[in-house]
Amino acid sequence: MLKLLSWHSPILQTRTQNLNLSHLAPPLLLLCSSLCIKHSSTISDDIYDPPFSHTSKPSKSKSPIKALASEKEQNLPVHSDLPFDFRYSYSETNPSIQPIGFREPPRFSPFGPGRLDRKWTGTSAPAEQFADASEVFKEQNSVLGDPLTEEEIEELVERYRHNDCSRQINIGKGGVTHNMLDDIHNHWKRAEAVRIKCLGVPTLDMDNICFHLEVDKTGGKVIYRHINILLLYRGRNYDPKNRPVIPLMLWNPYPPIYPRLVKNVADGLTFEETKEMRNRGLNSPPLMKLTRNGVYVNVVQRVREAFKTEEVVRLECTYVDTSDCKKIGVKLRDLVPCVPILFKDGQIILWRGKKNGEQDSTS
Repeated sequence: MLKLLSWHSPILQTRTQNLNLSHLAPPLLLLCSSLCIKHSSTISDDIYDPPFSHTSKPSKSKSPIKALASEKEQNLPVHSDLPFDFRYSYSETNPSIQPIGFREPPRFSPFGPGRLDRKWTGTSAPAEQFADASEVFKEQNSVLGDPLTEEEIEELVERYRHNDCSRQINIGKGGVTHNMLDDIHNHWKRAEAVRIKCLGVPTLDMDNICFHLEVDKTGGKVIYRHINILLLYRGRNYDPKNRPVIPLMLWNPYPPIYPRLVKNVADGLTFEETKEMRNRGLNSPPLMKLTRNGVYVNVVQRVREAFKTEEVVRLECTYVDTSDCKKIGVKLRDLVPCVPILFKDGQIILWRGKKNGEQDSTS
């Protein structure tokens, strides 16, 4: 204690000289002197006074992730030269069908306010300029390079086709989504191909999945296809540094409201005939039992074969979501083709429609 007081003795003498403390009691005098010592320590400029000198806290530098995020914020809005309209799902939407309403205002863009230089219409963010199809095709071919030999294809298939492959992307009921395109290019940074596993509603039309993956959206090539497993090759001349700019959607937009899929009276039938068809379908044995997130690659062919002998077909979808049942009905209507006449208690009732001979006889 004496040693500490000796450090501040000059300052203490100058402070106490200006004060007349002779009339104070010794305890109070000691308190005043201690306060003077404490106050002098806060303003001391002595570099040899480490216990009482004020040390300022070092300024925290921004983390690399926050610094990168701030740099990206400065470059908004993002511009992308991709020639197609940005949608949440490419394989499970039909641009030709216009919605009759929206569940949220179209001004709420899923890309975030001011983050994209395209306007959100409620269903898509249209491209400003339509690119020439021949130029896009030439650019894709230049990236793909020379076709792979059979030995190279076998090597890639053996490397990426197994279930324990780390380069895998799962496609669920949303189909080929917009953010999935960015995931594919992220895998292509370090791998020549990516394994894609499809489940649920998209497996009804695997040709549509392949079209949006290789021809229309990514520029890659499907070199292997087995039931619901695809292998998408990036190309010989693929350069990760020149990958396209894909702005990410920050949330899943609410789907718009479309016209009713099932009408009260089916086209070509009366009300009584429609009611009789529905009852017949509910009392008939199920053609197939569909599971949740199953593989439906053979459903279309089975329904087509059943319509050769039956007029009404029932699909049992007890454990399938209601929204998925309606998506299945829409795809079967376009692929078989047929007429969905009832969705009830996890049951899909399909009517094959009137044949040409029946239409001629009724007319």
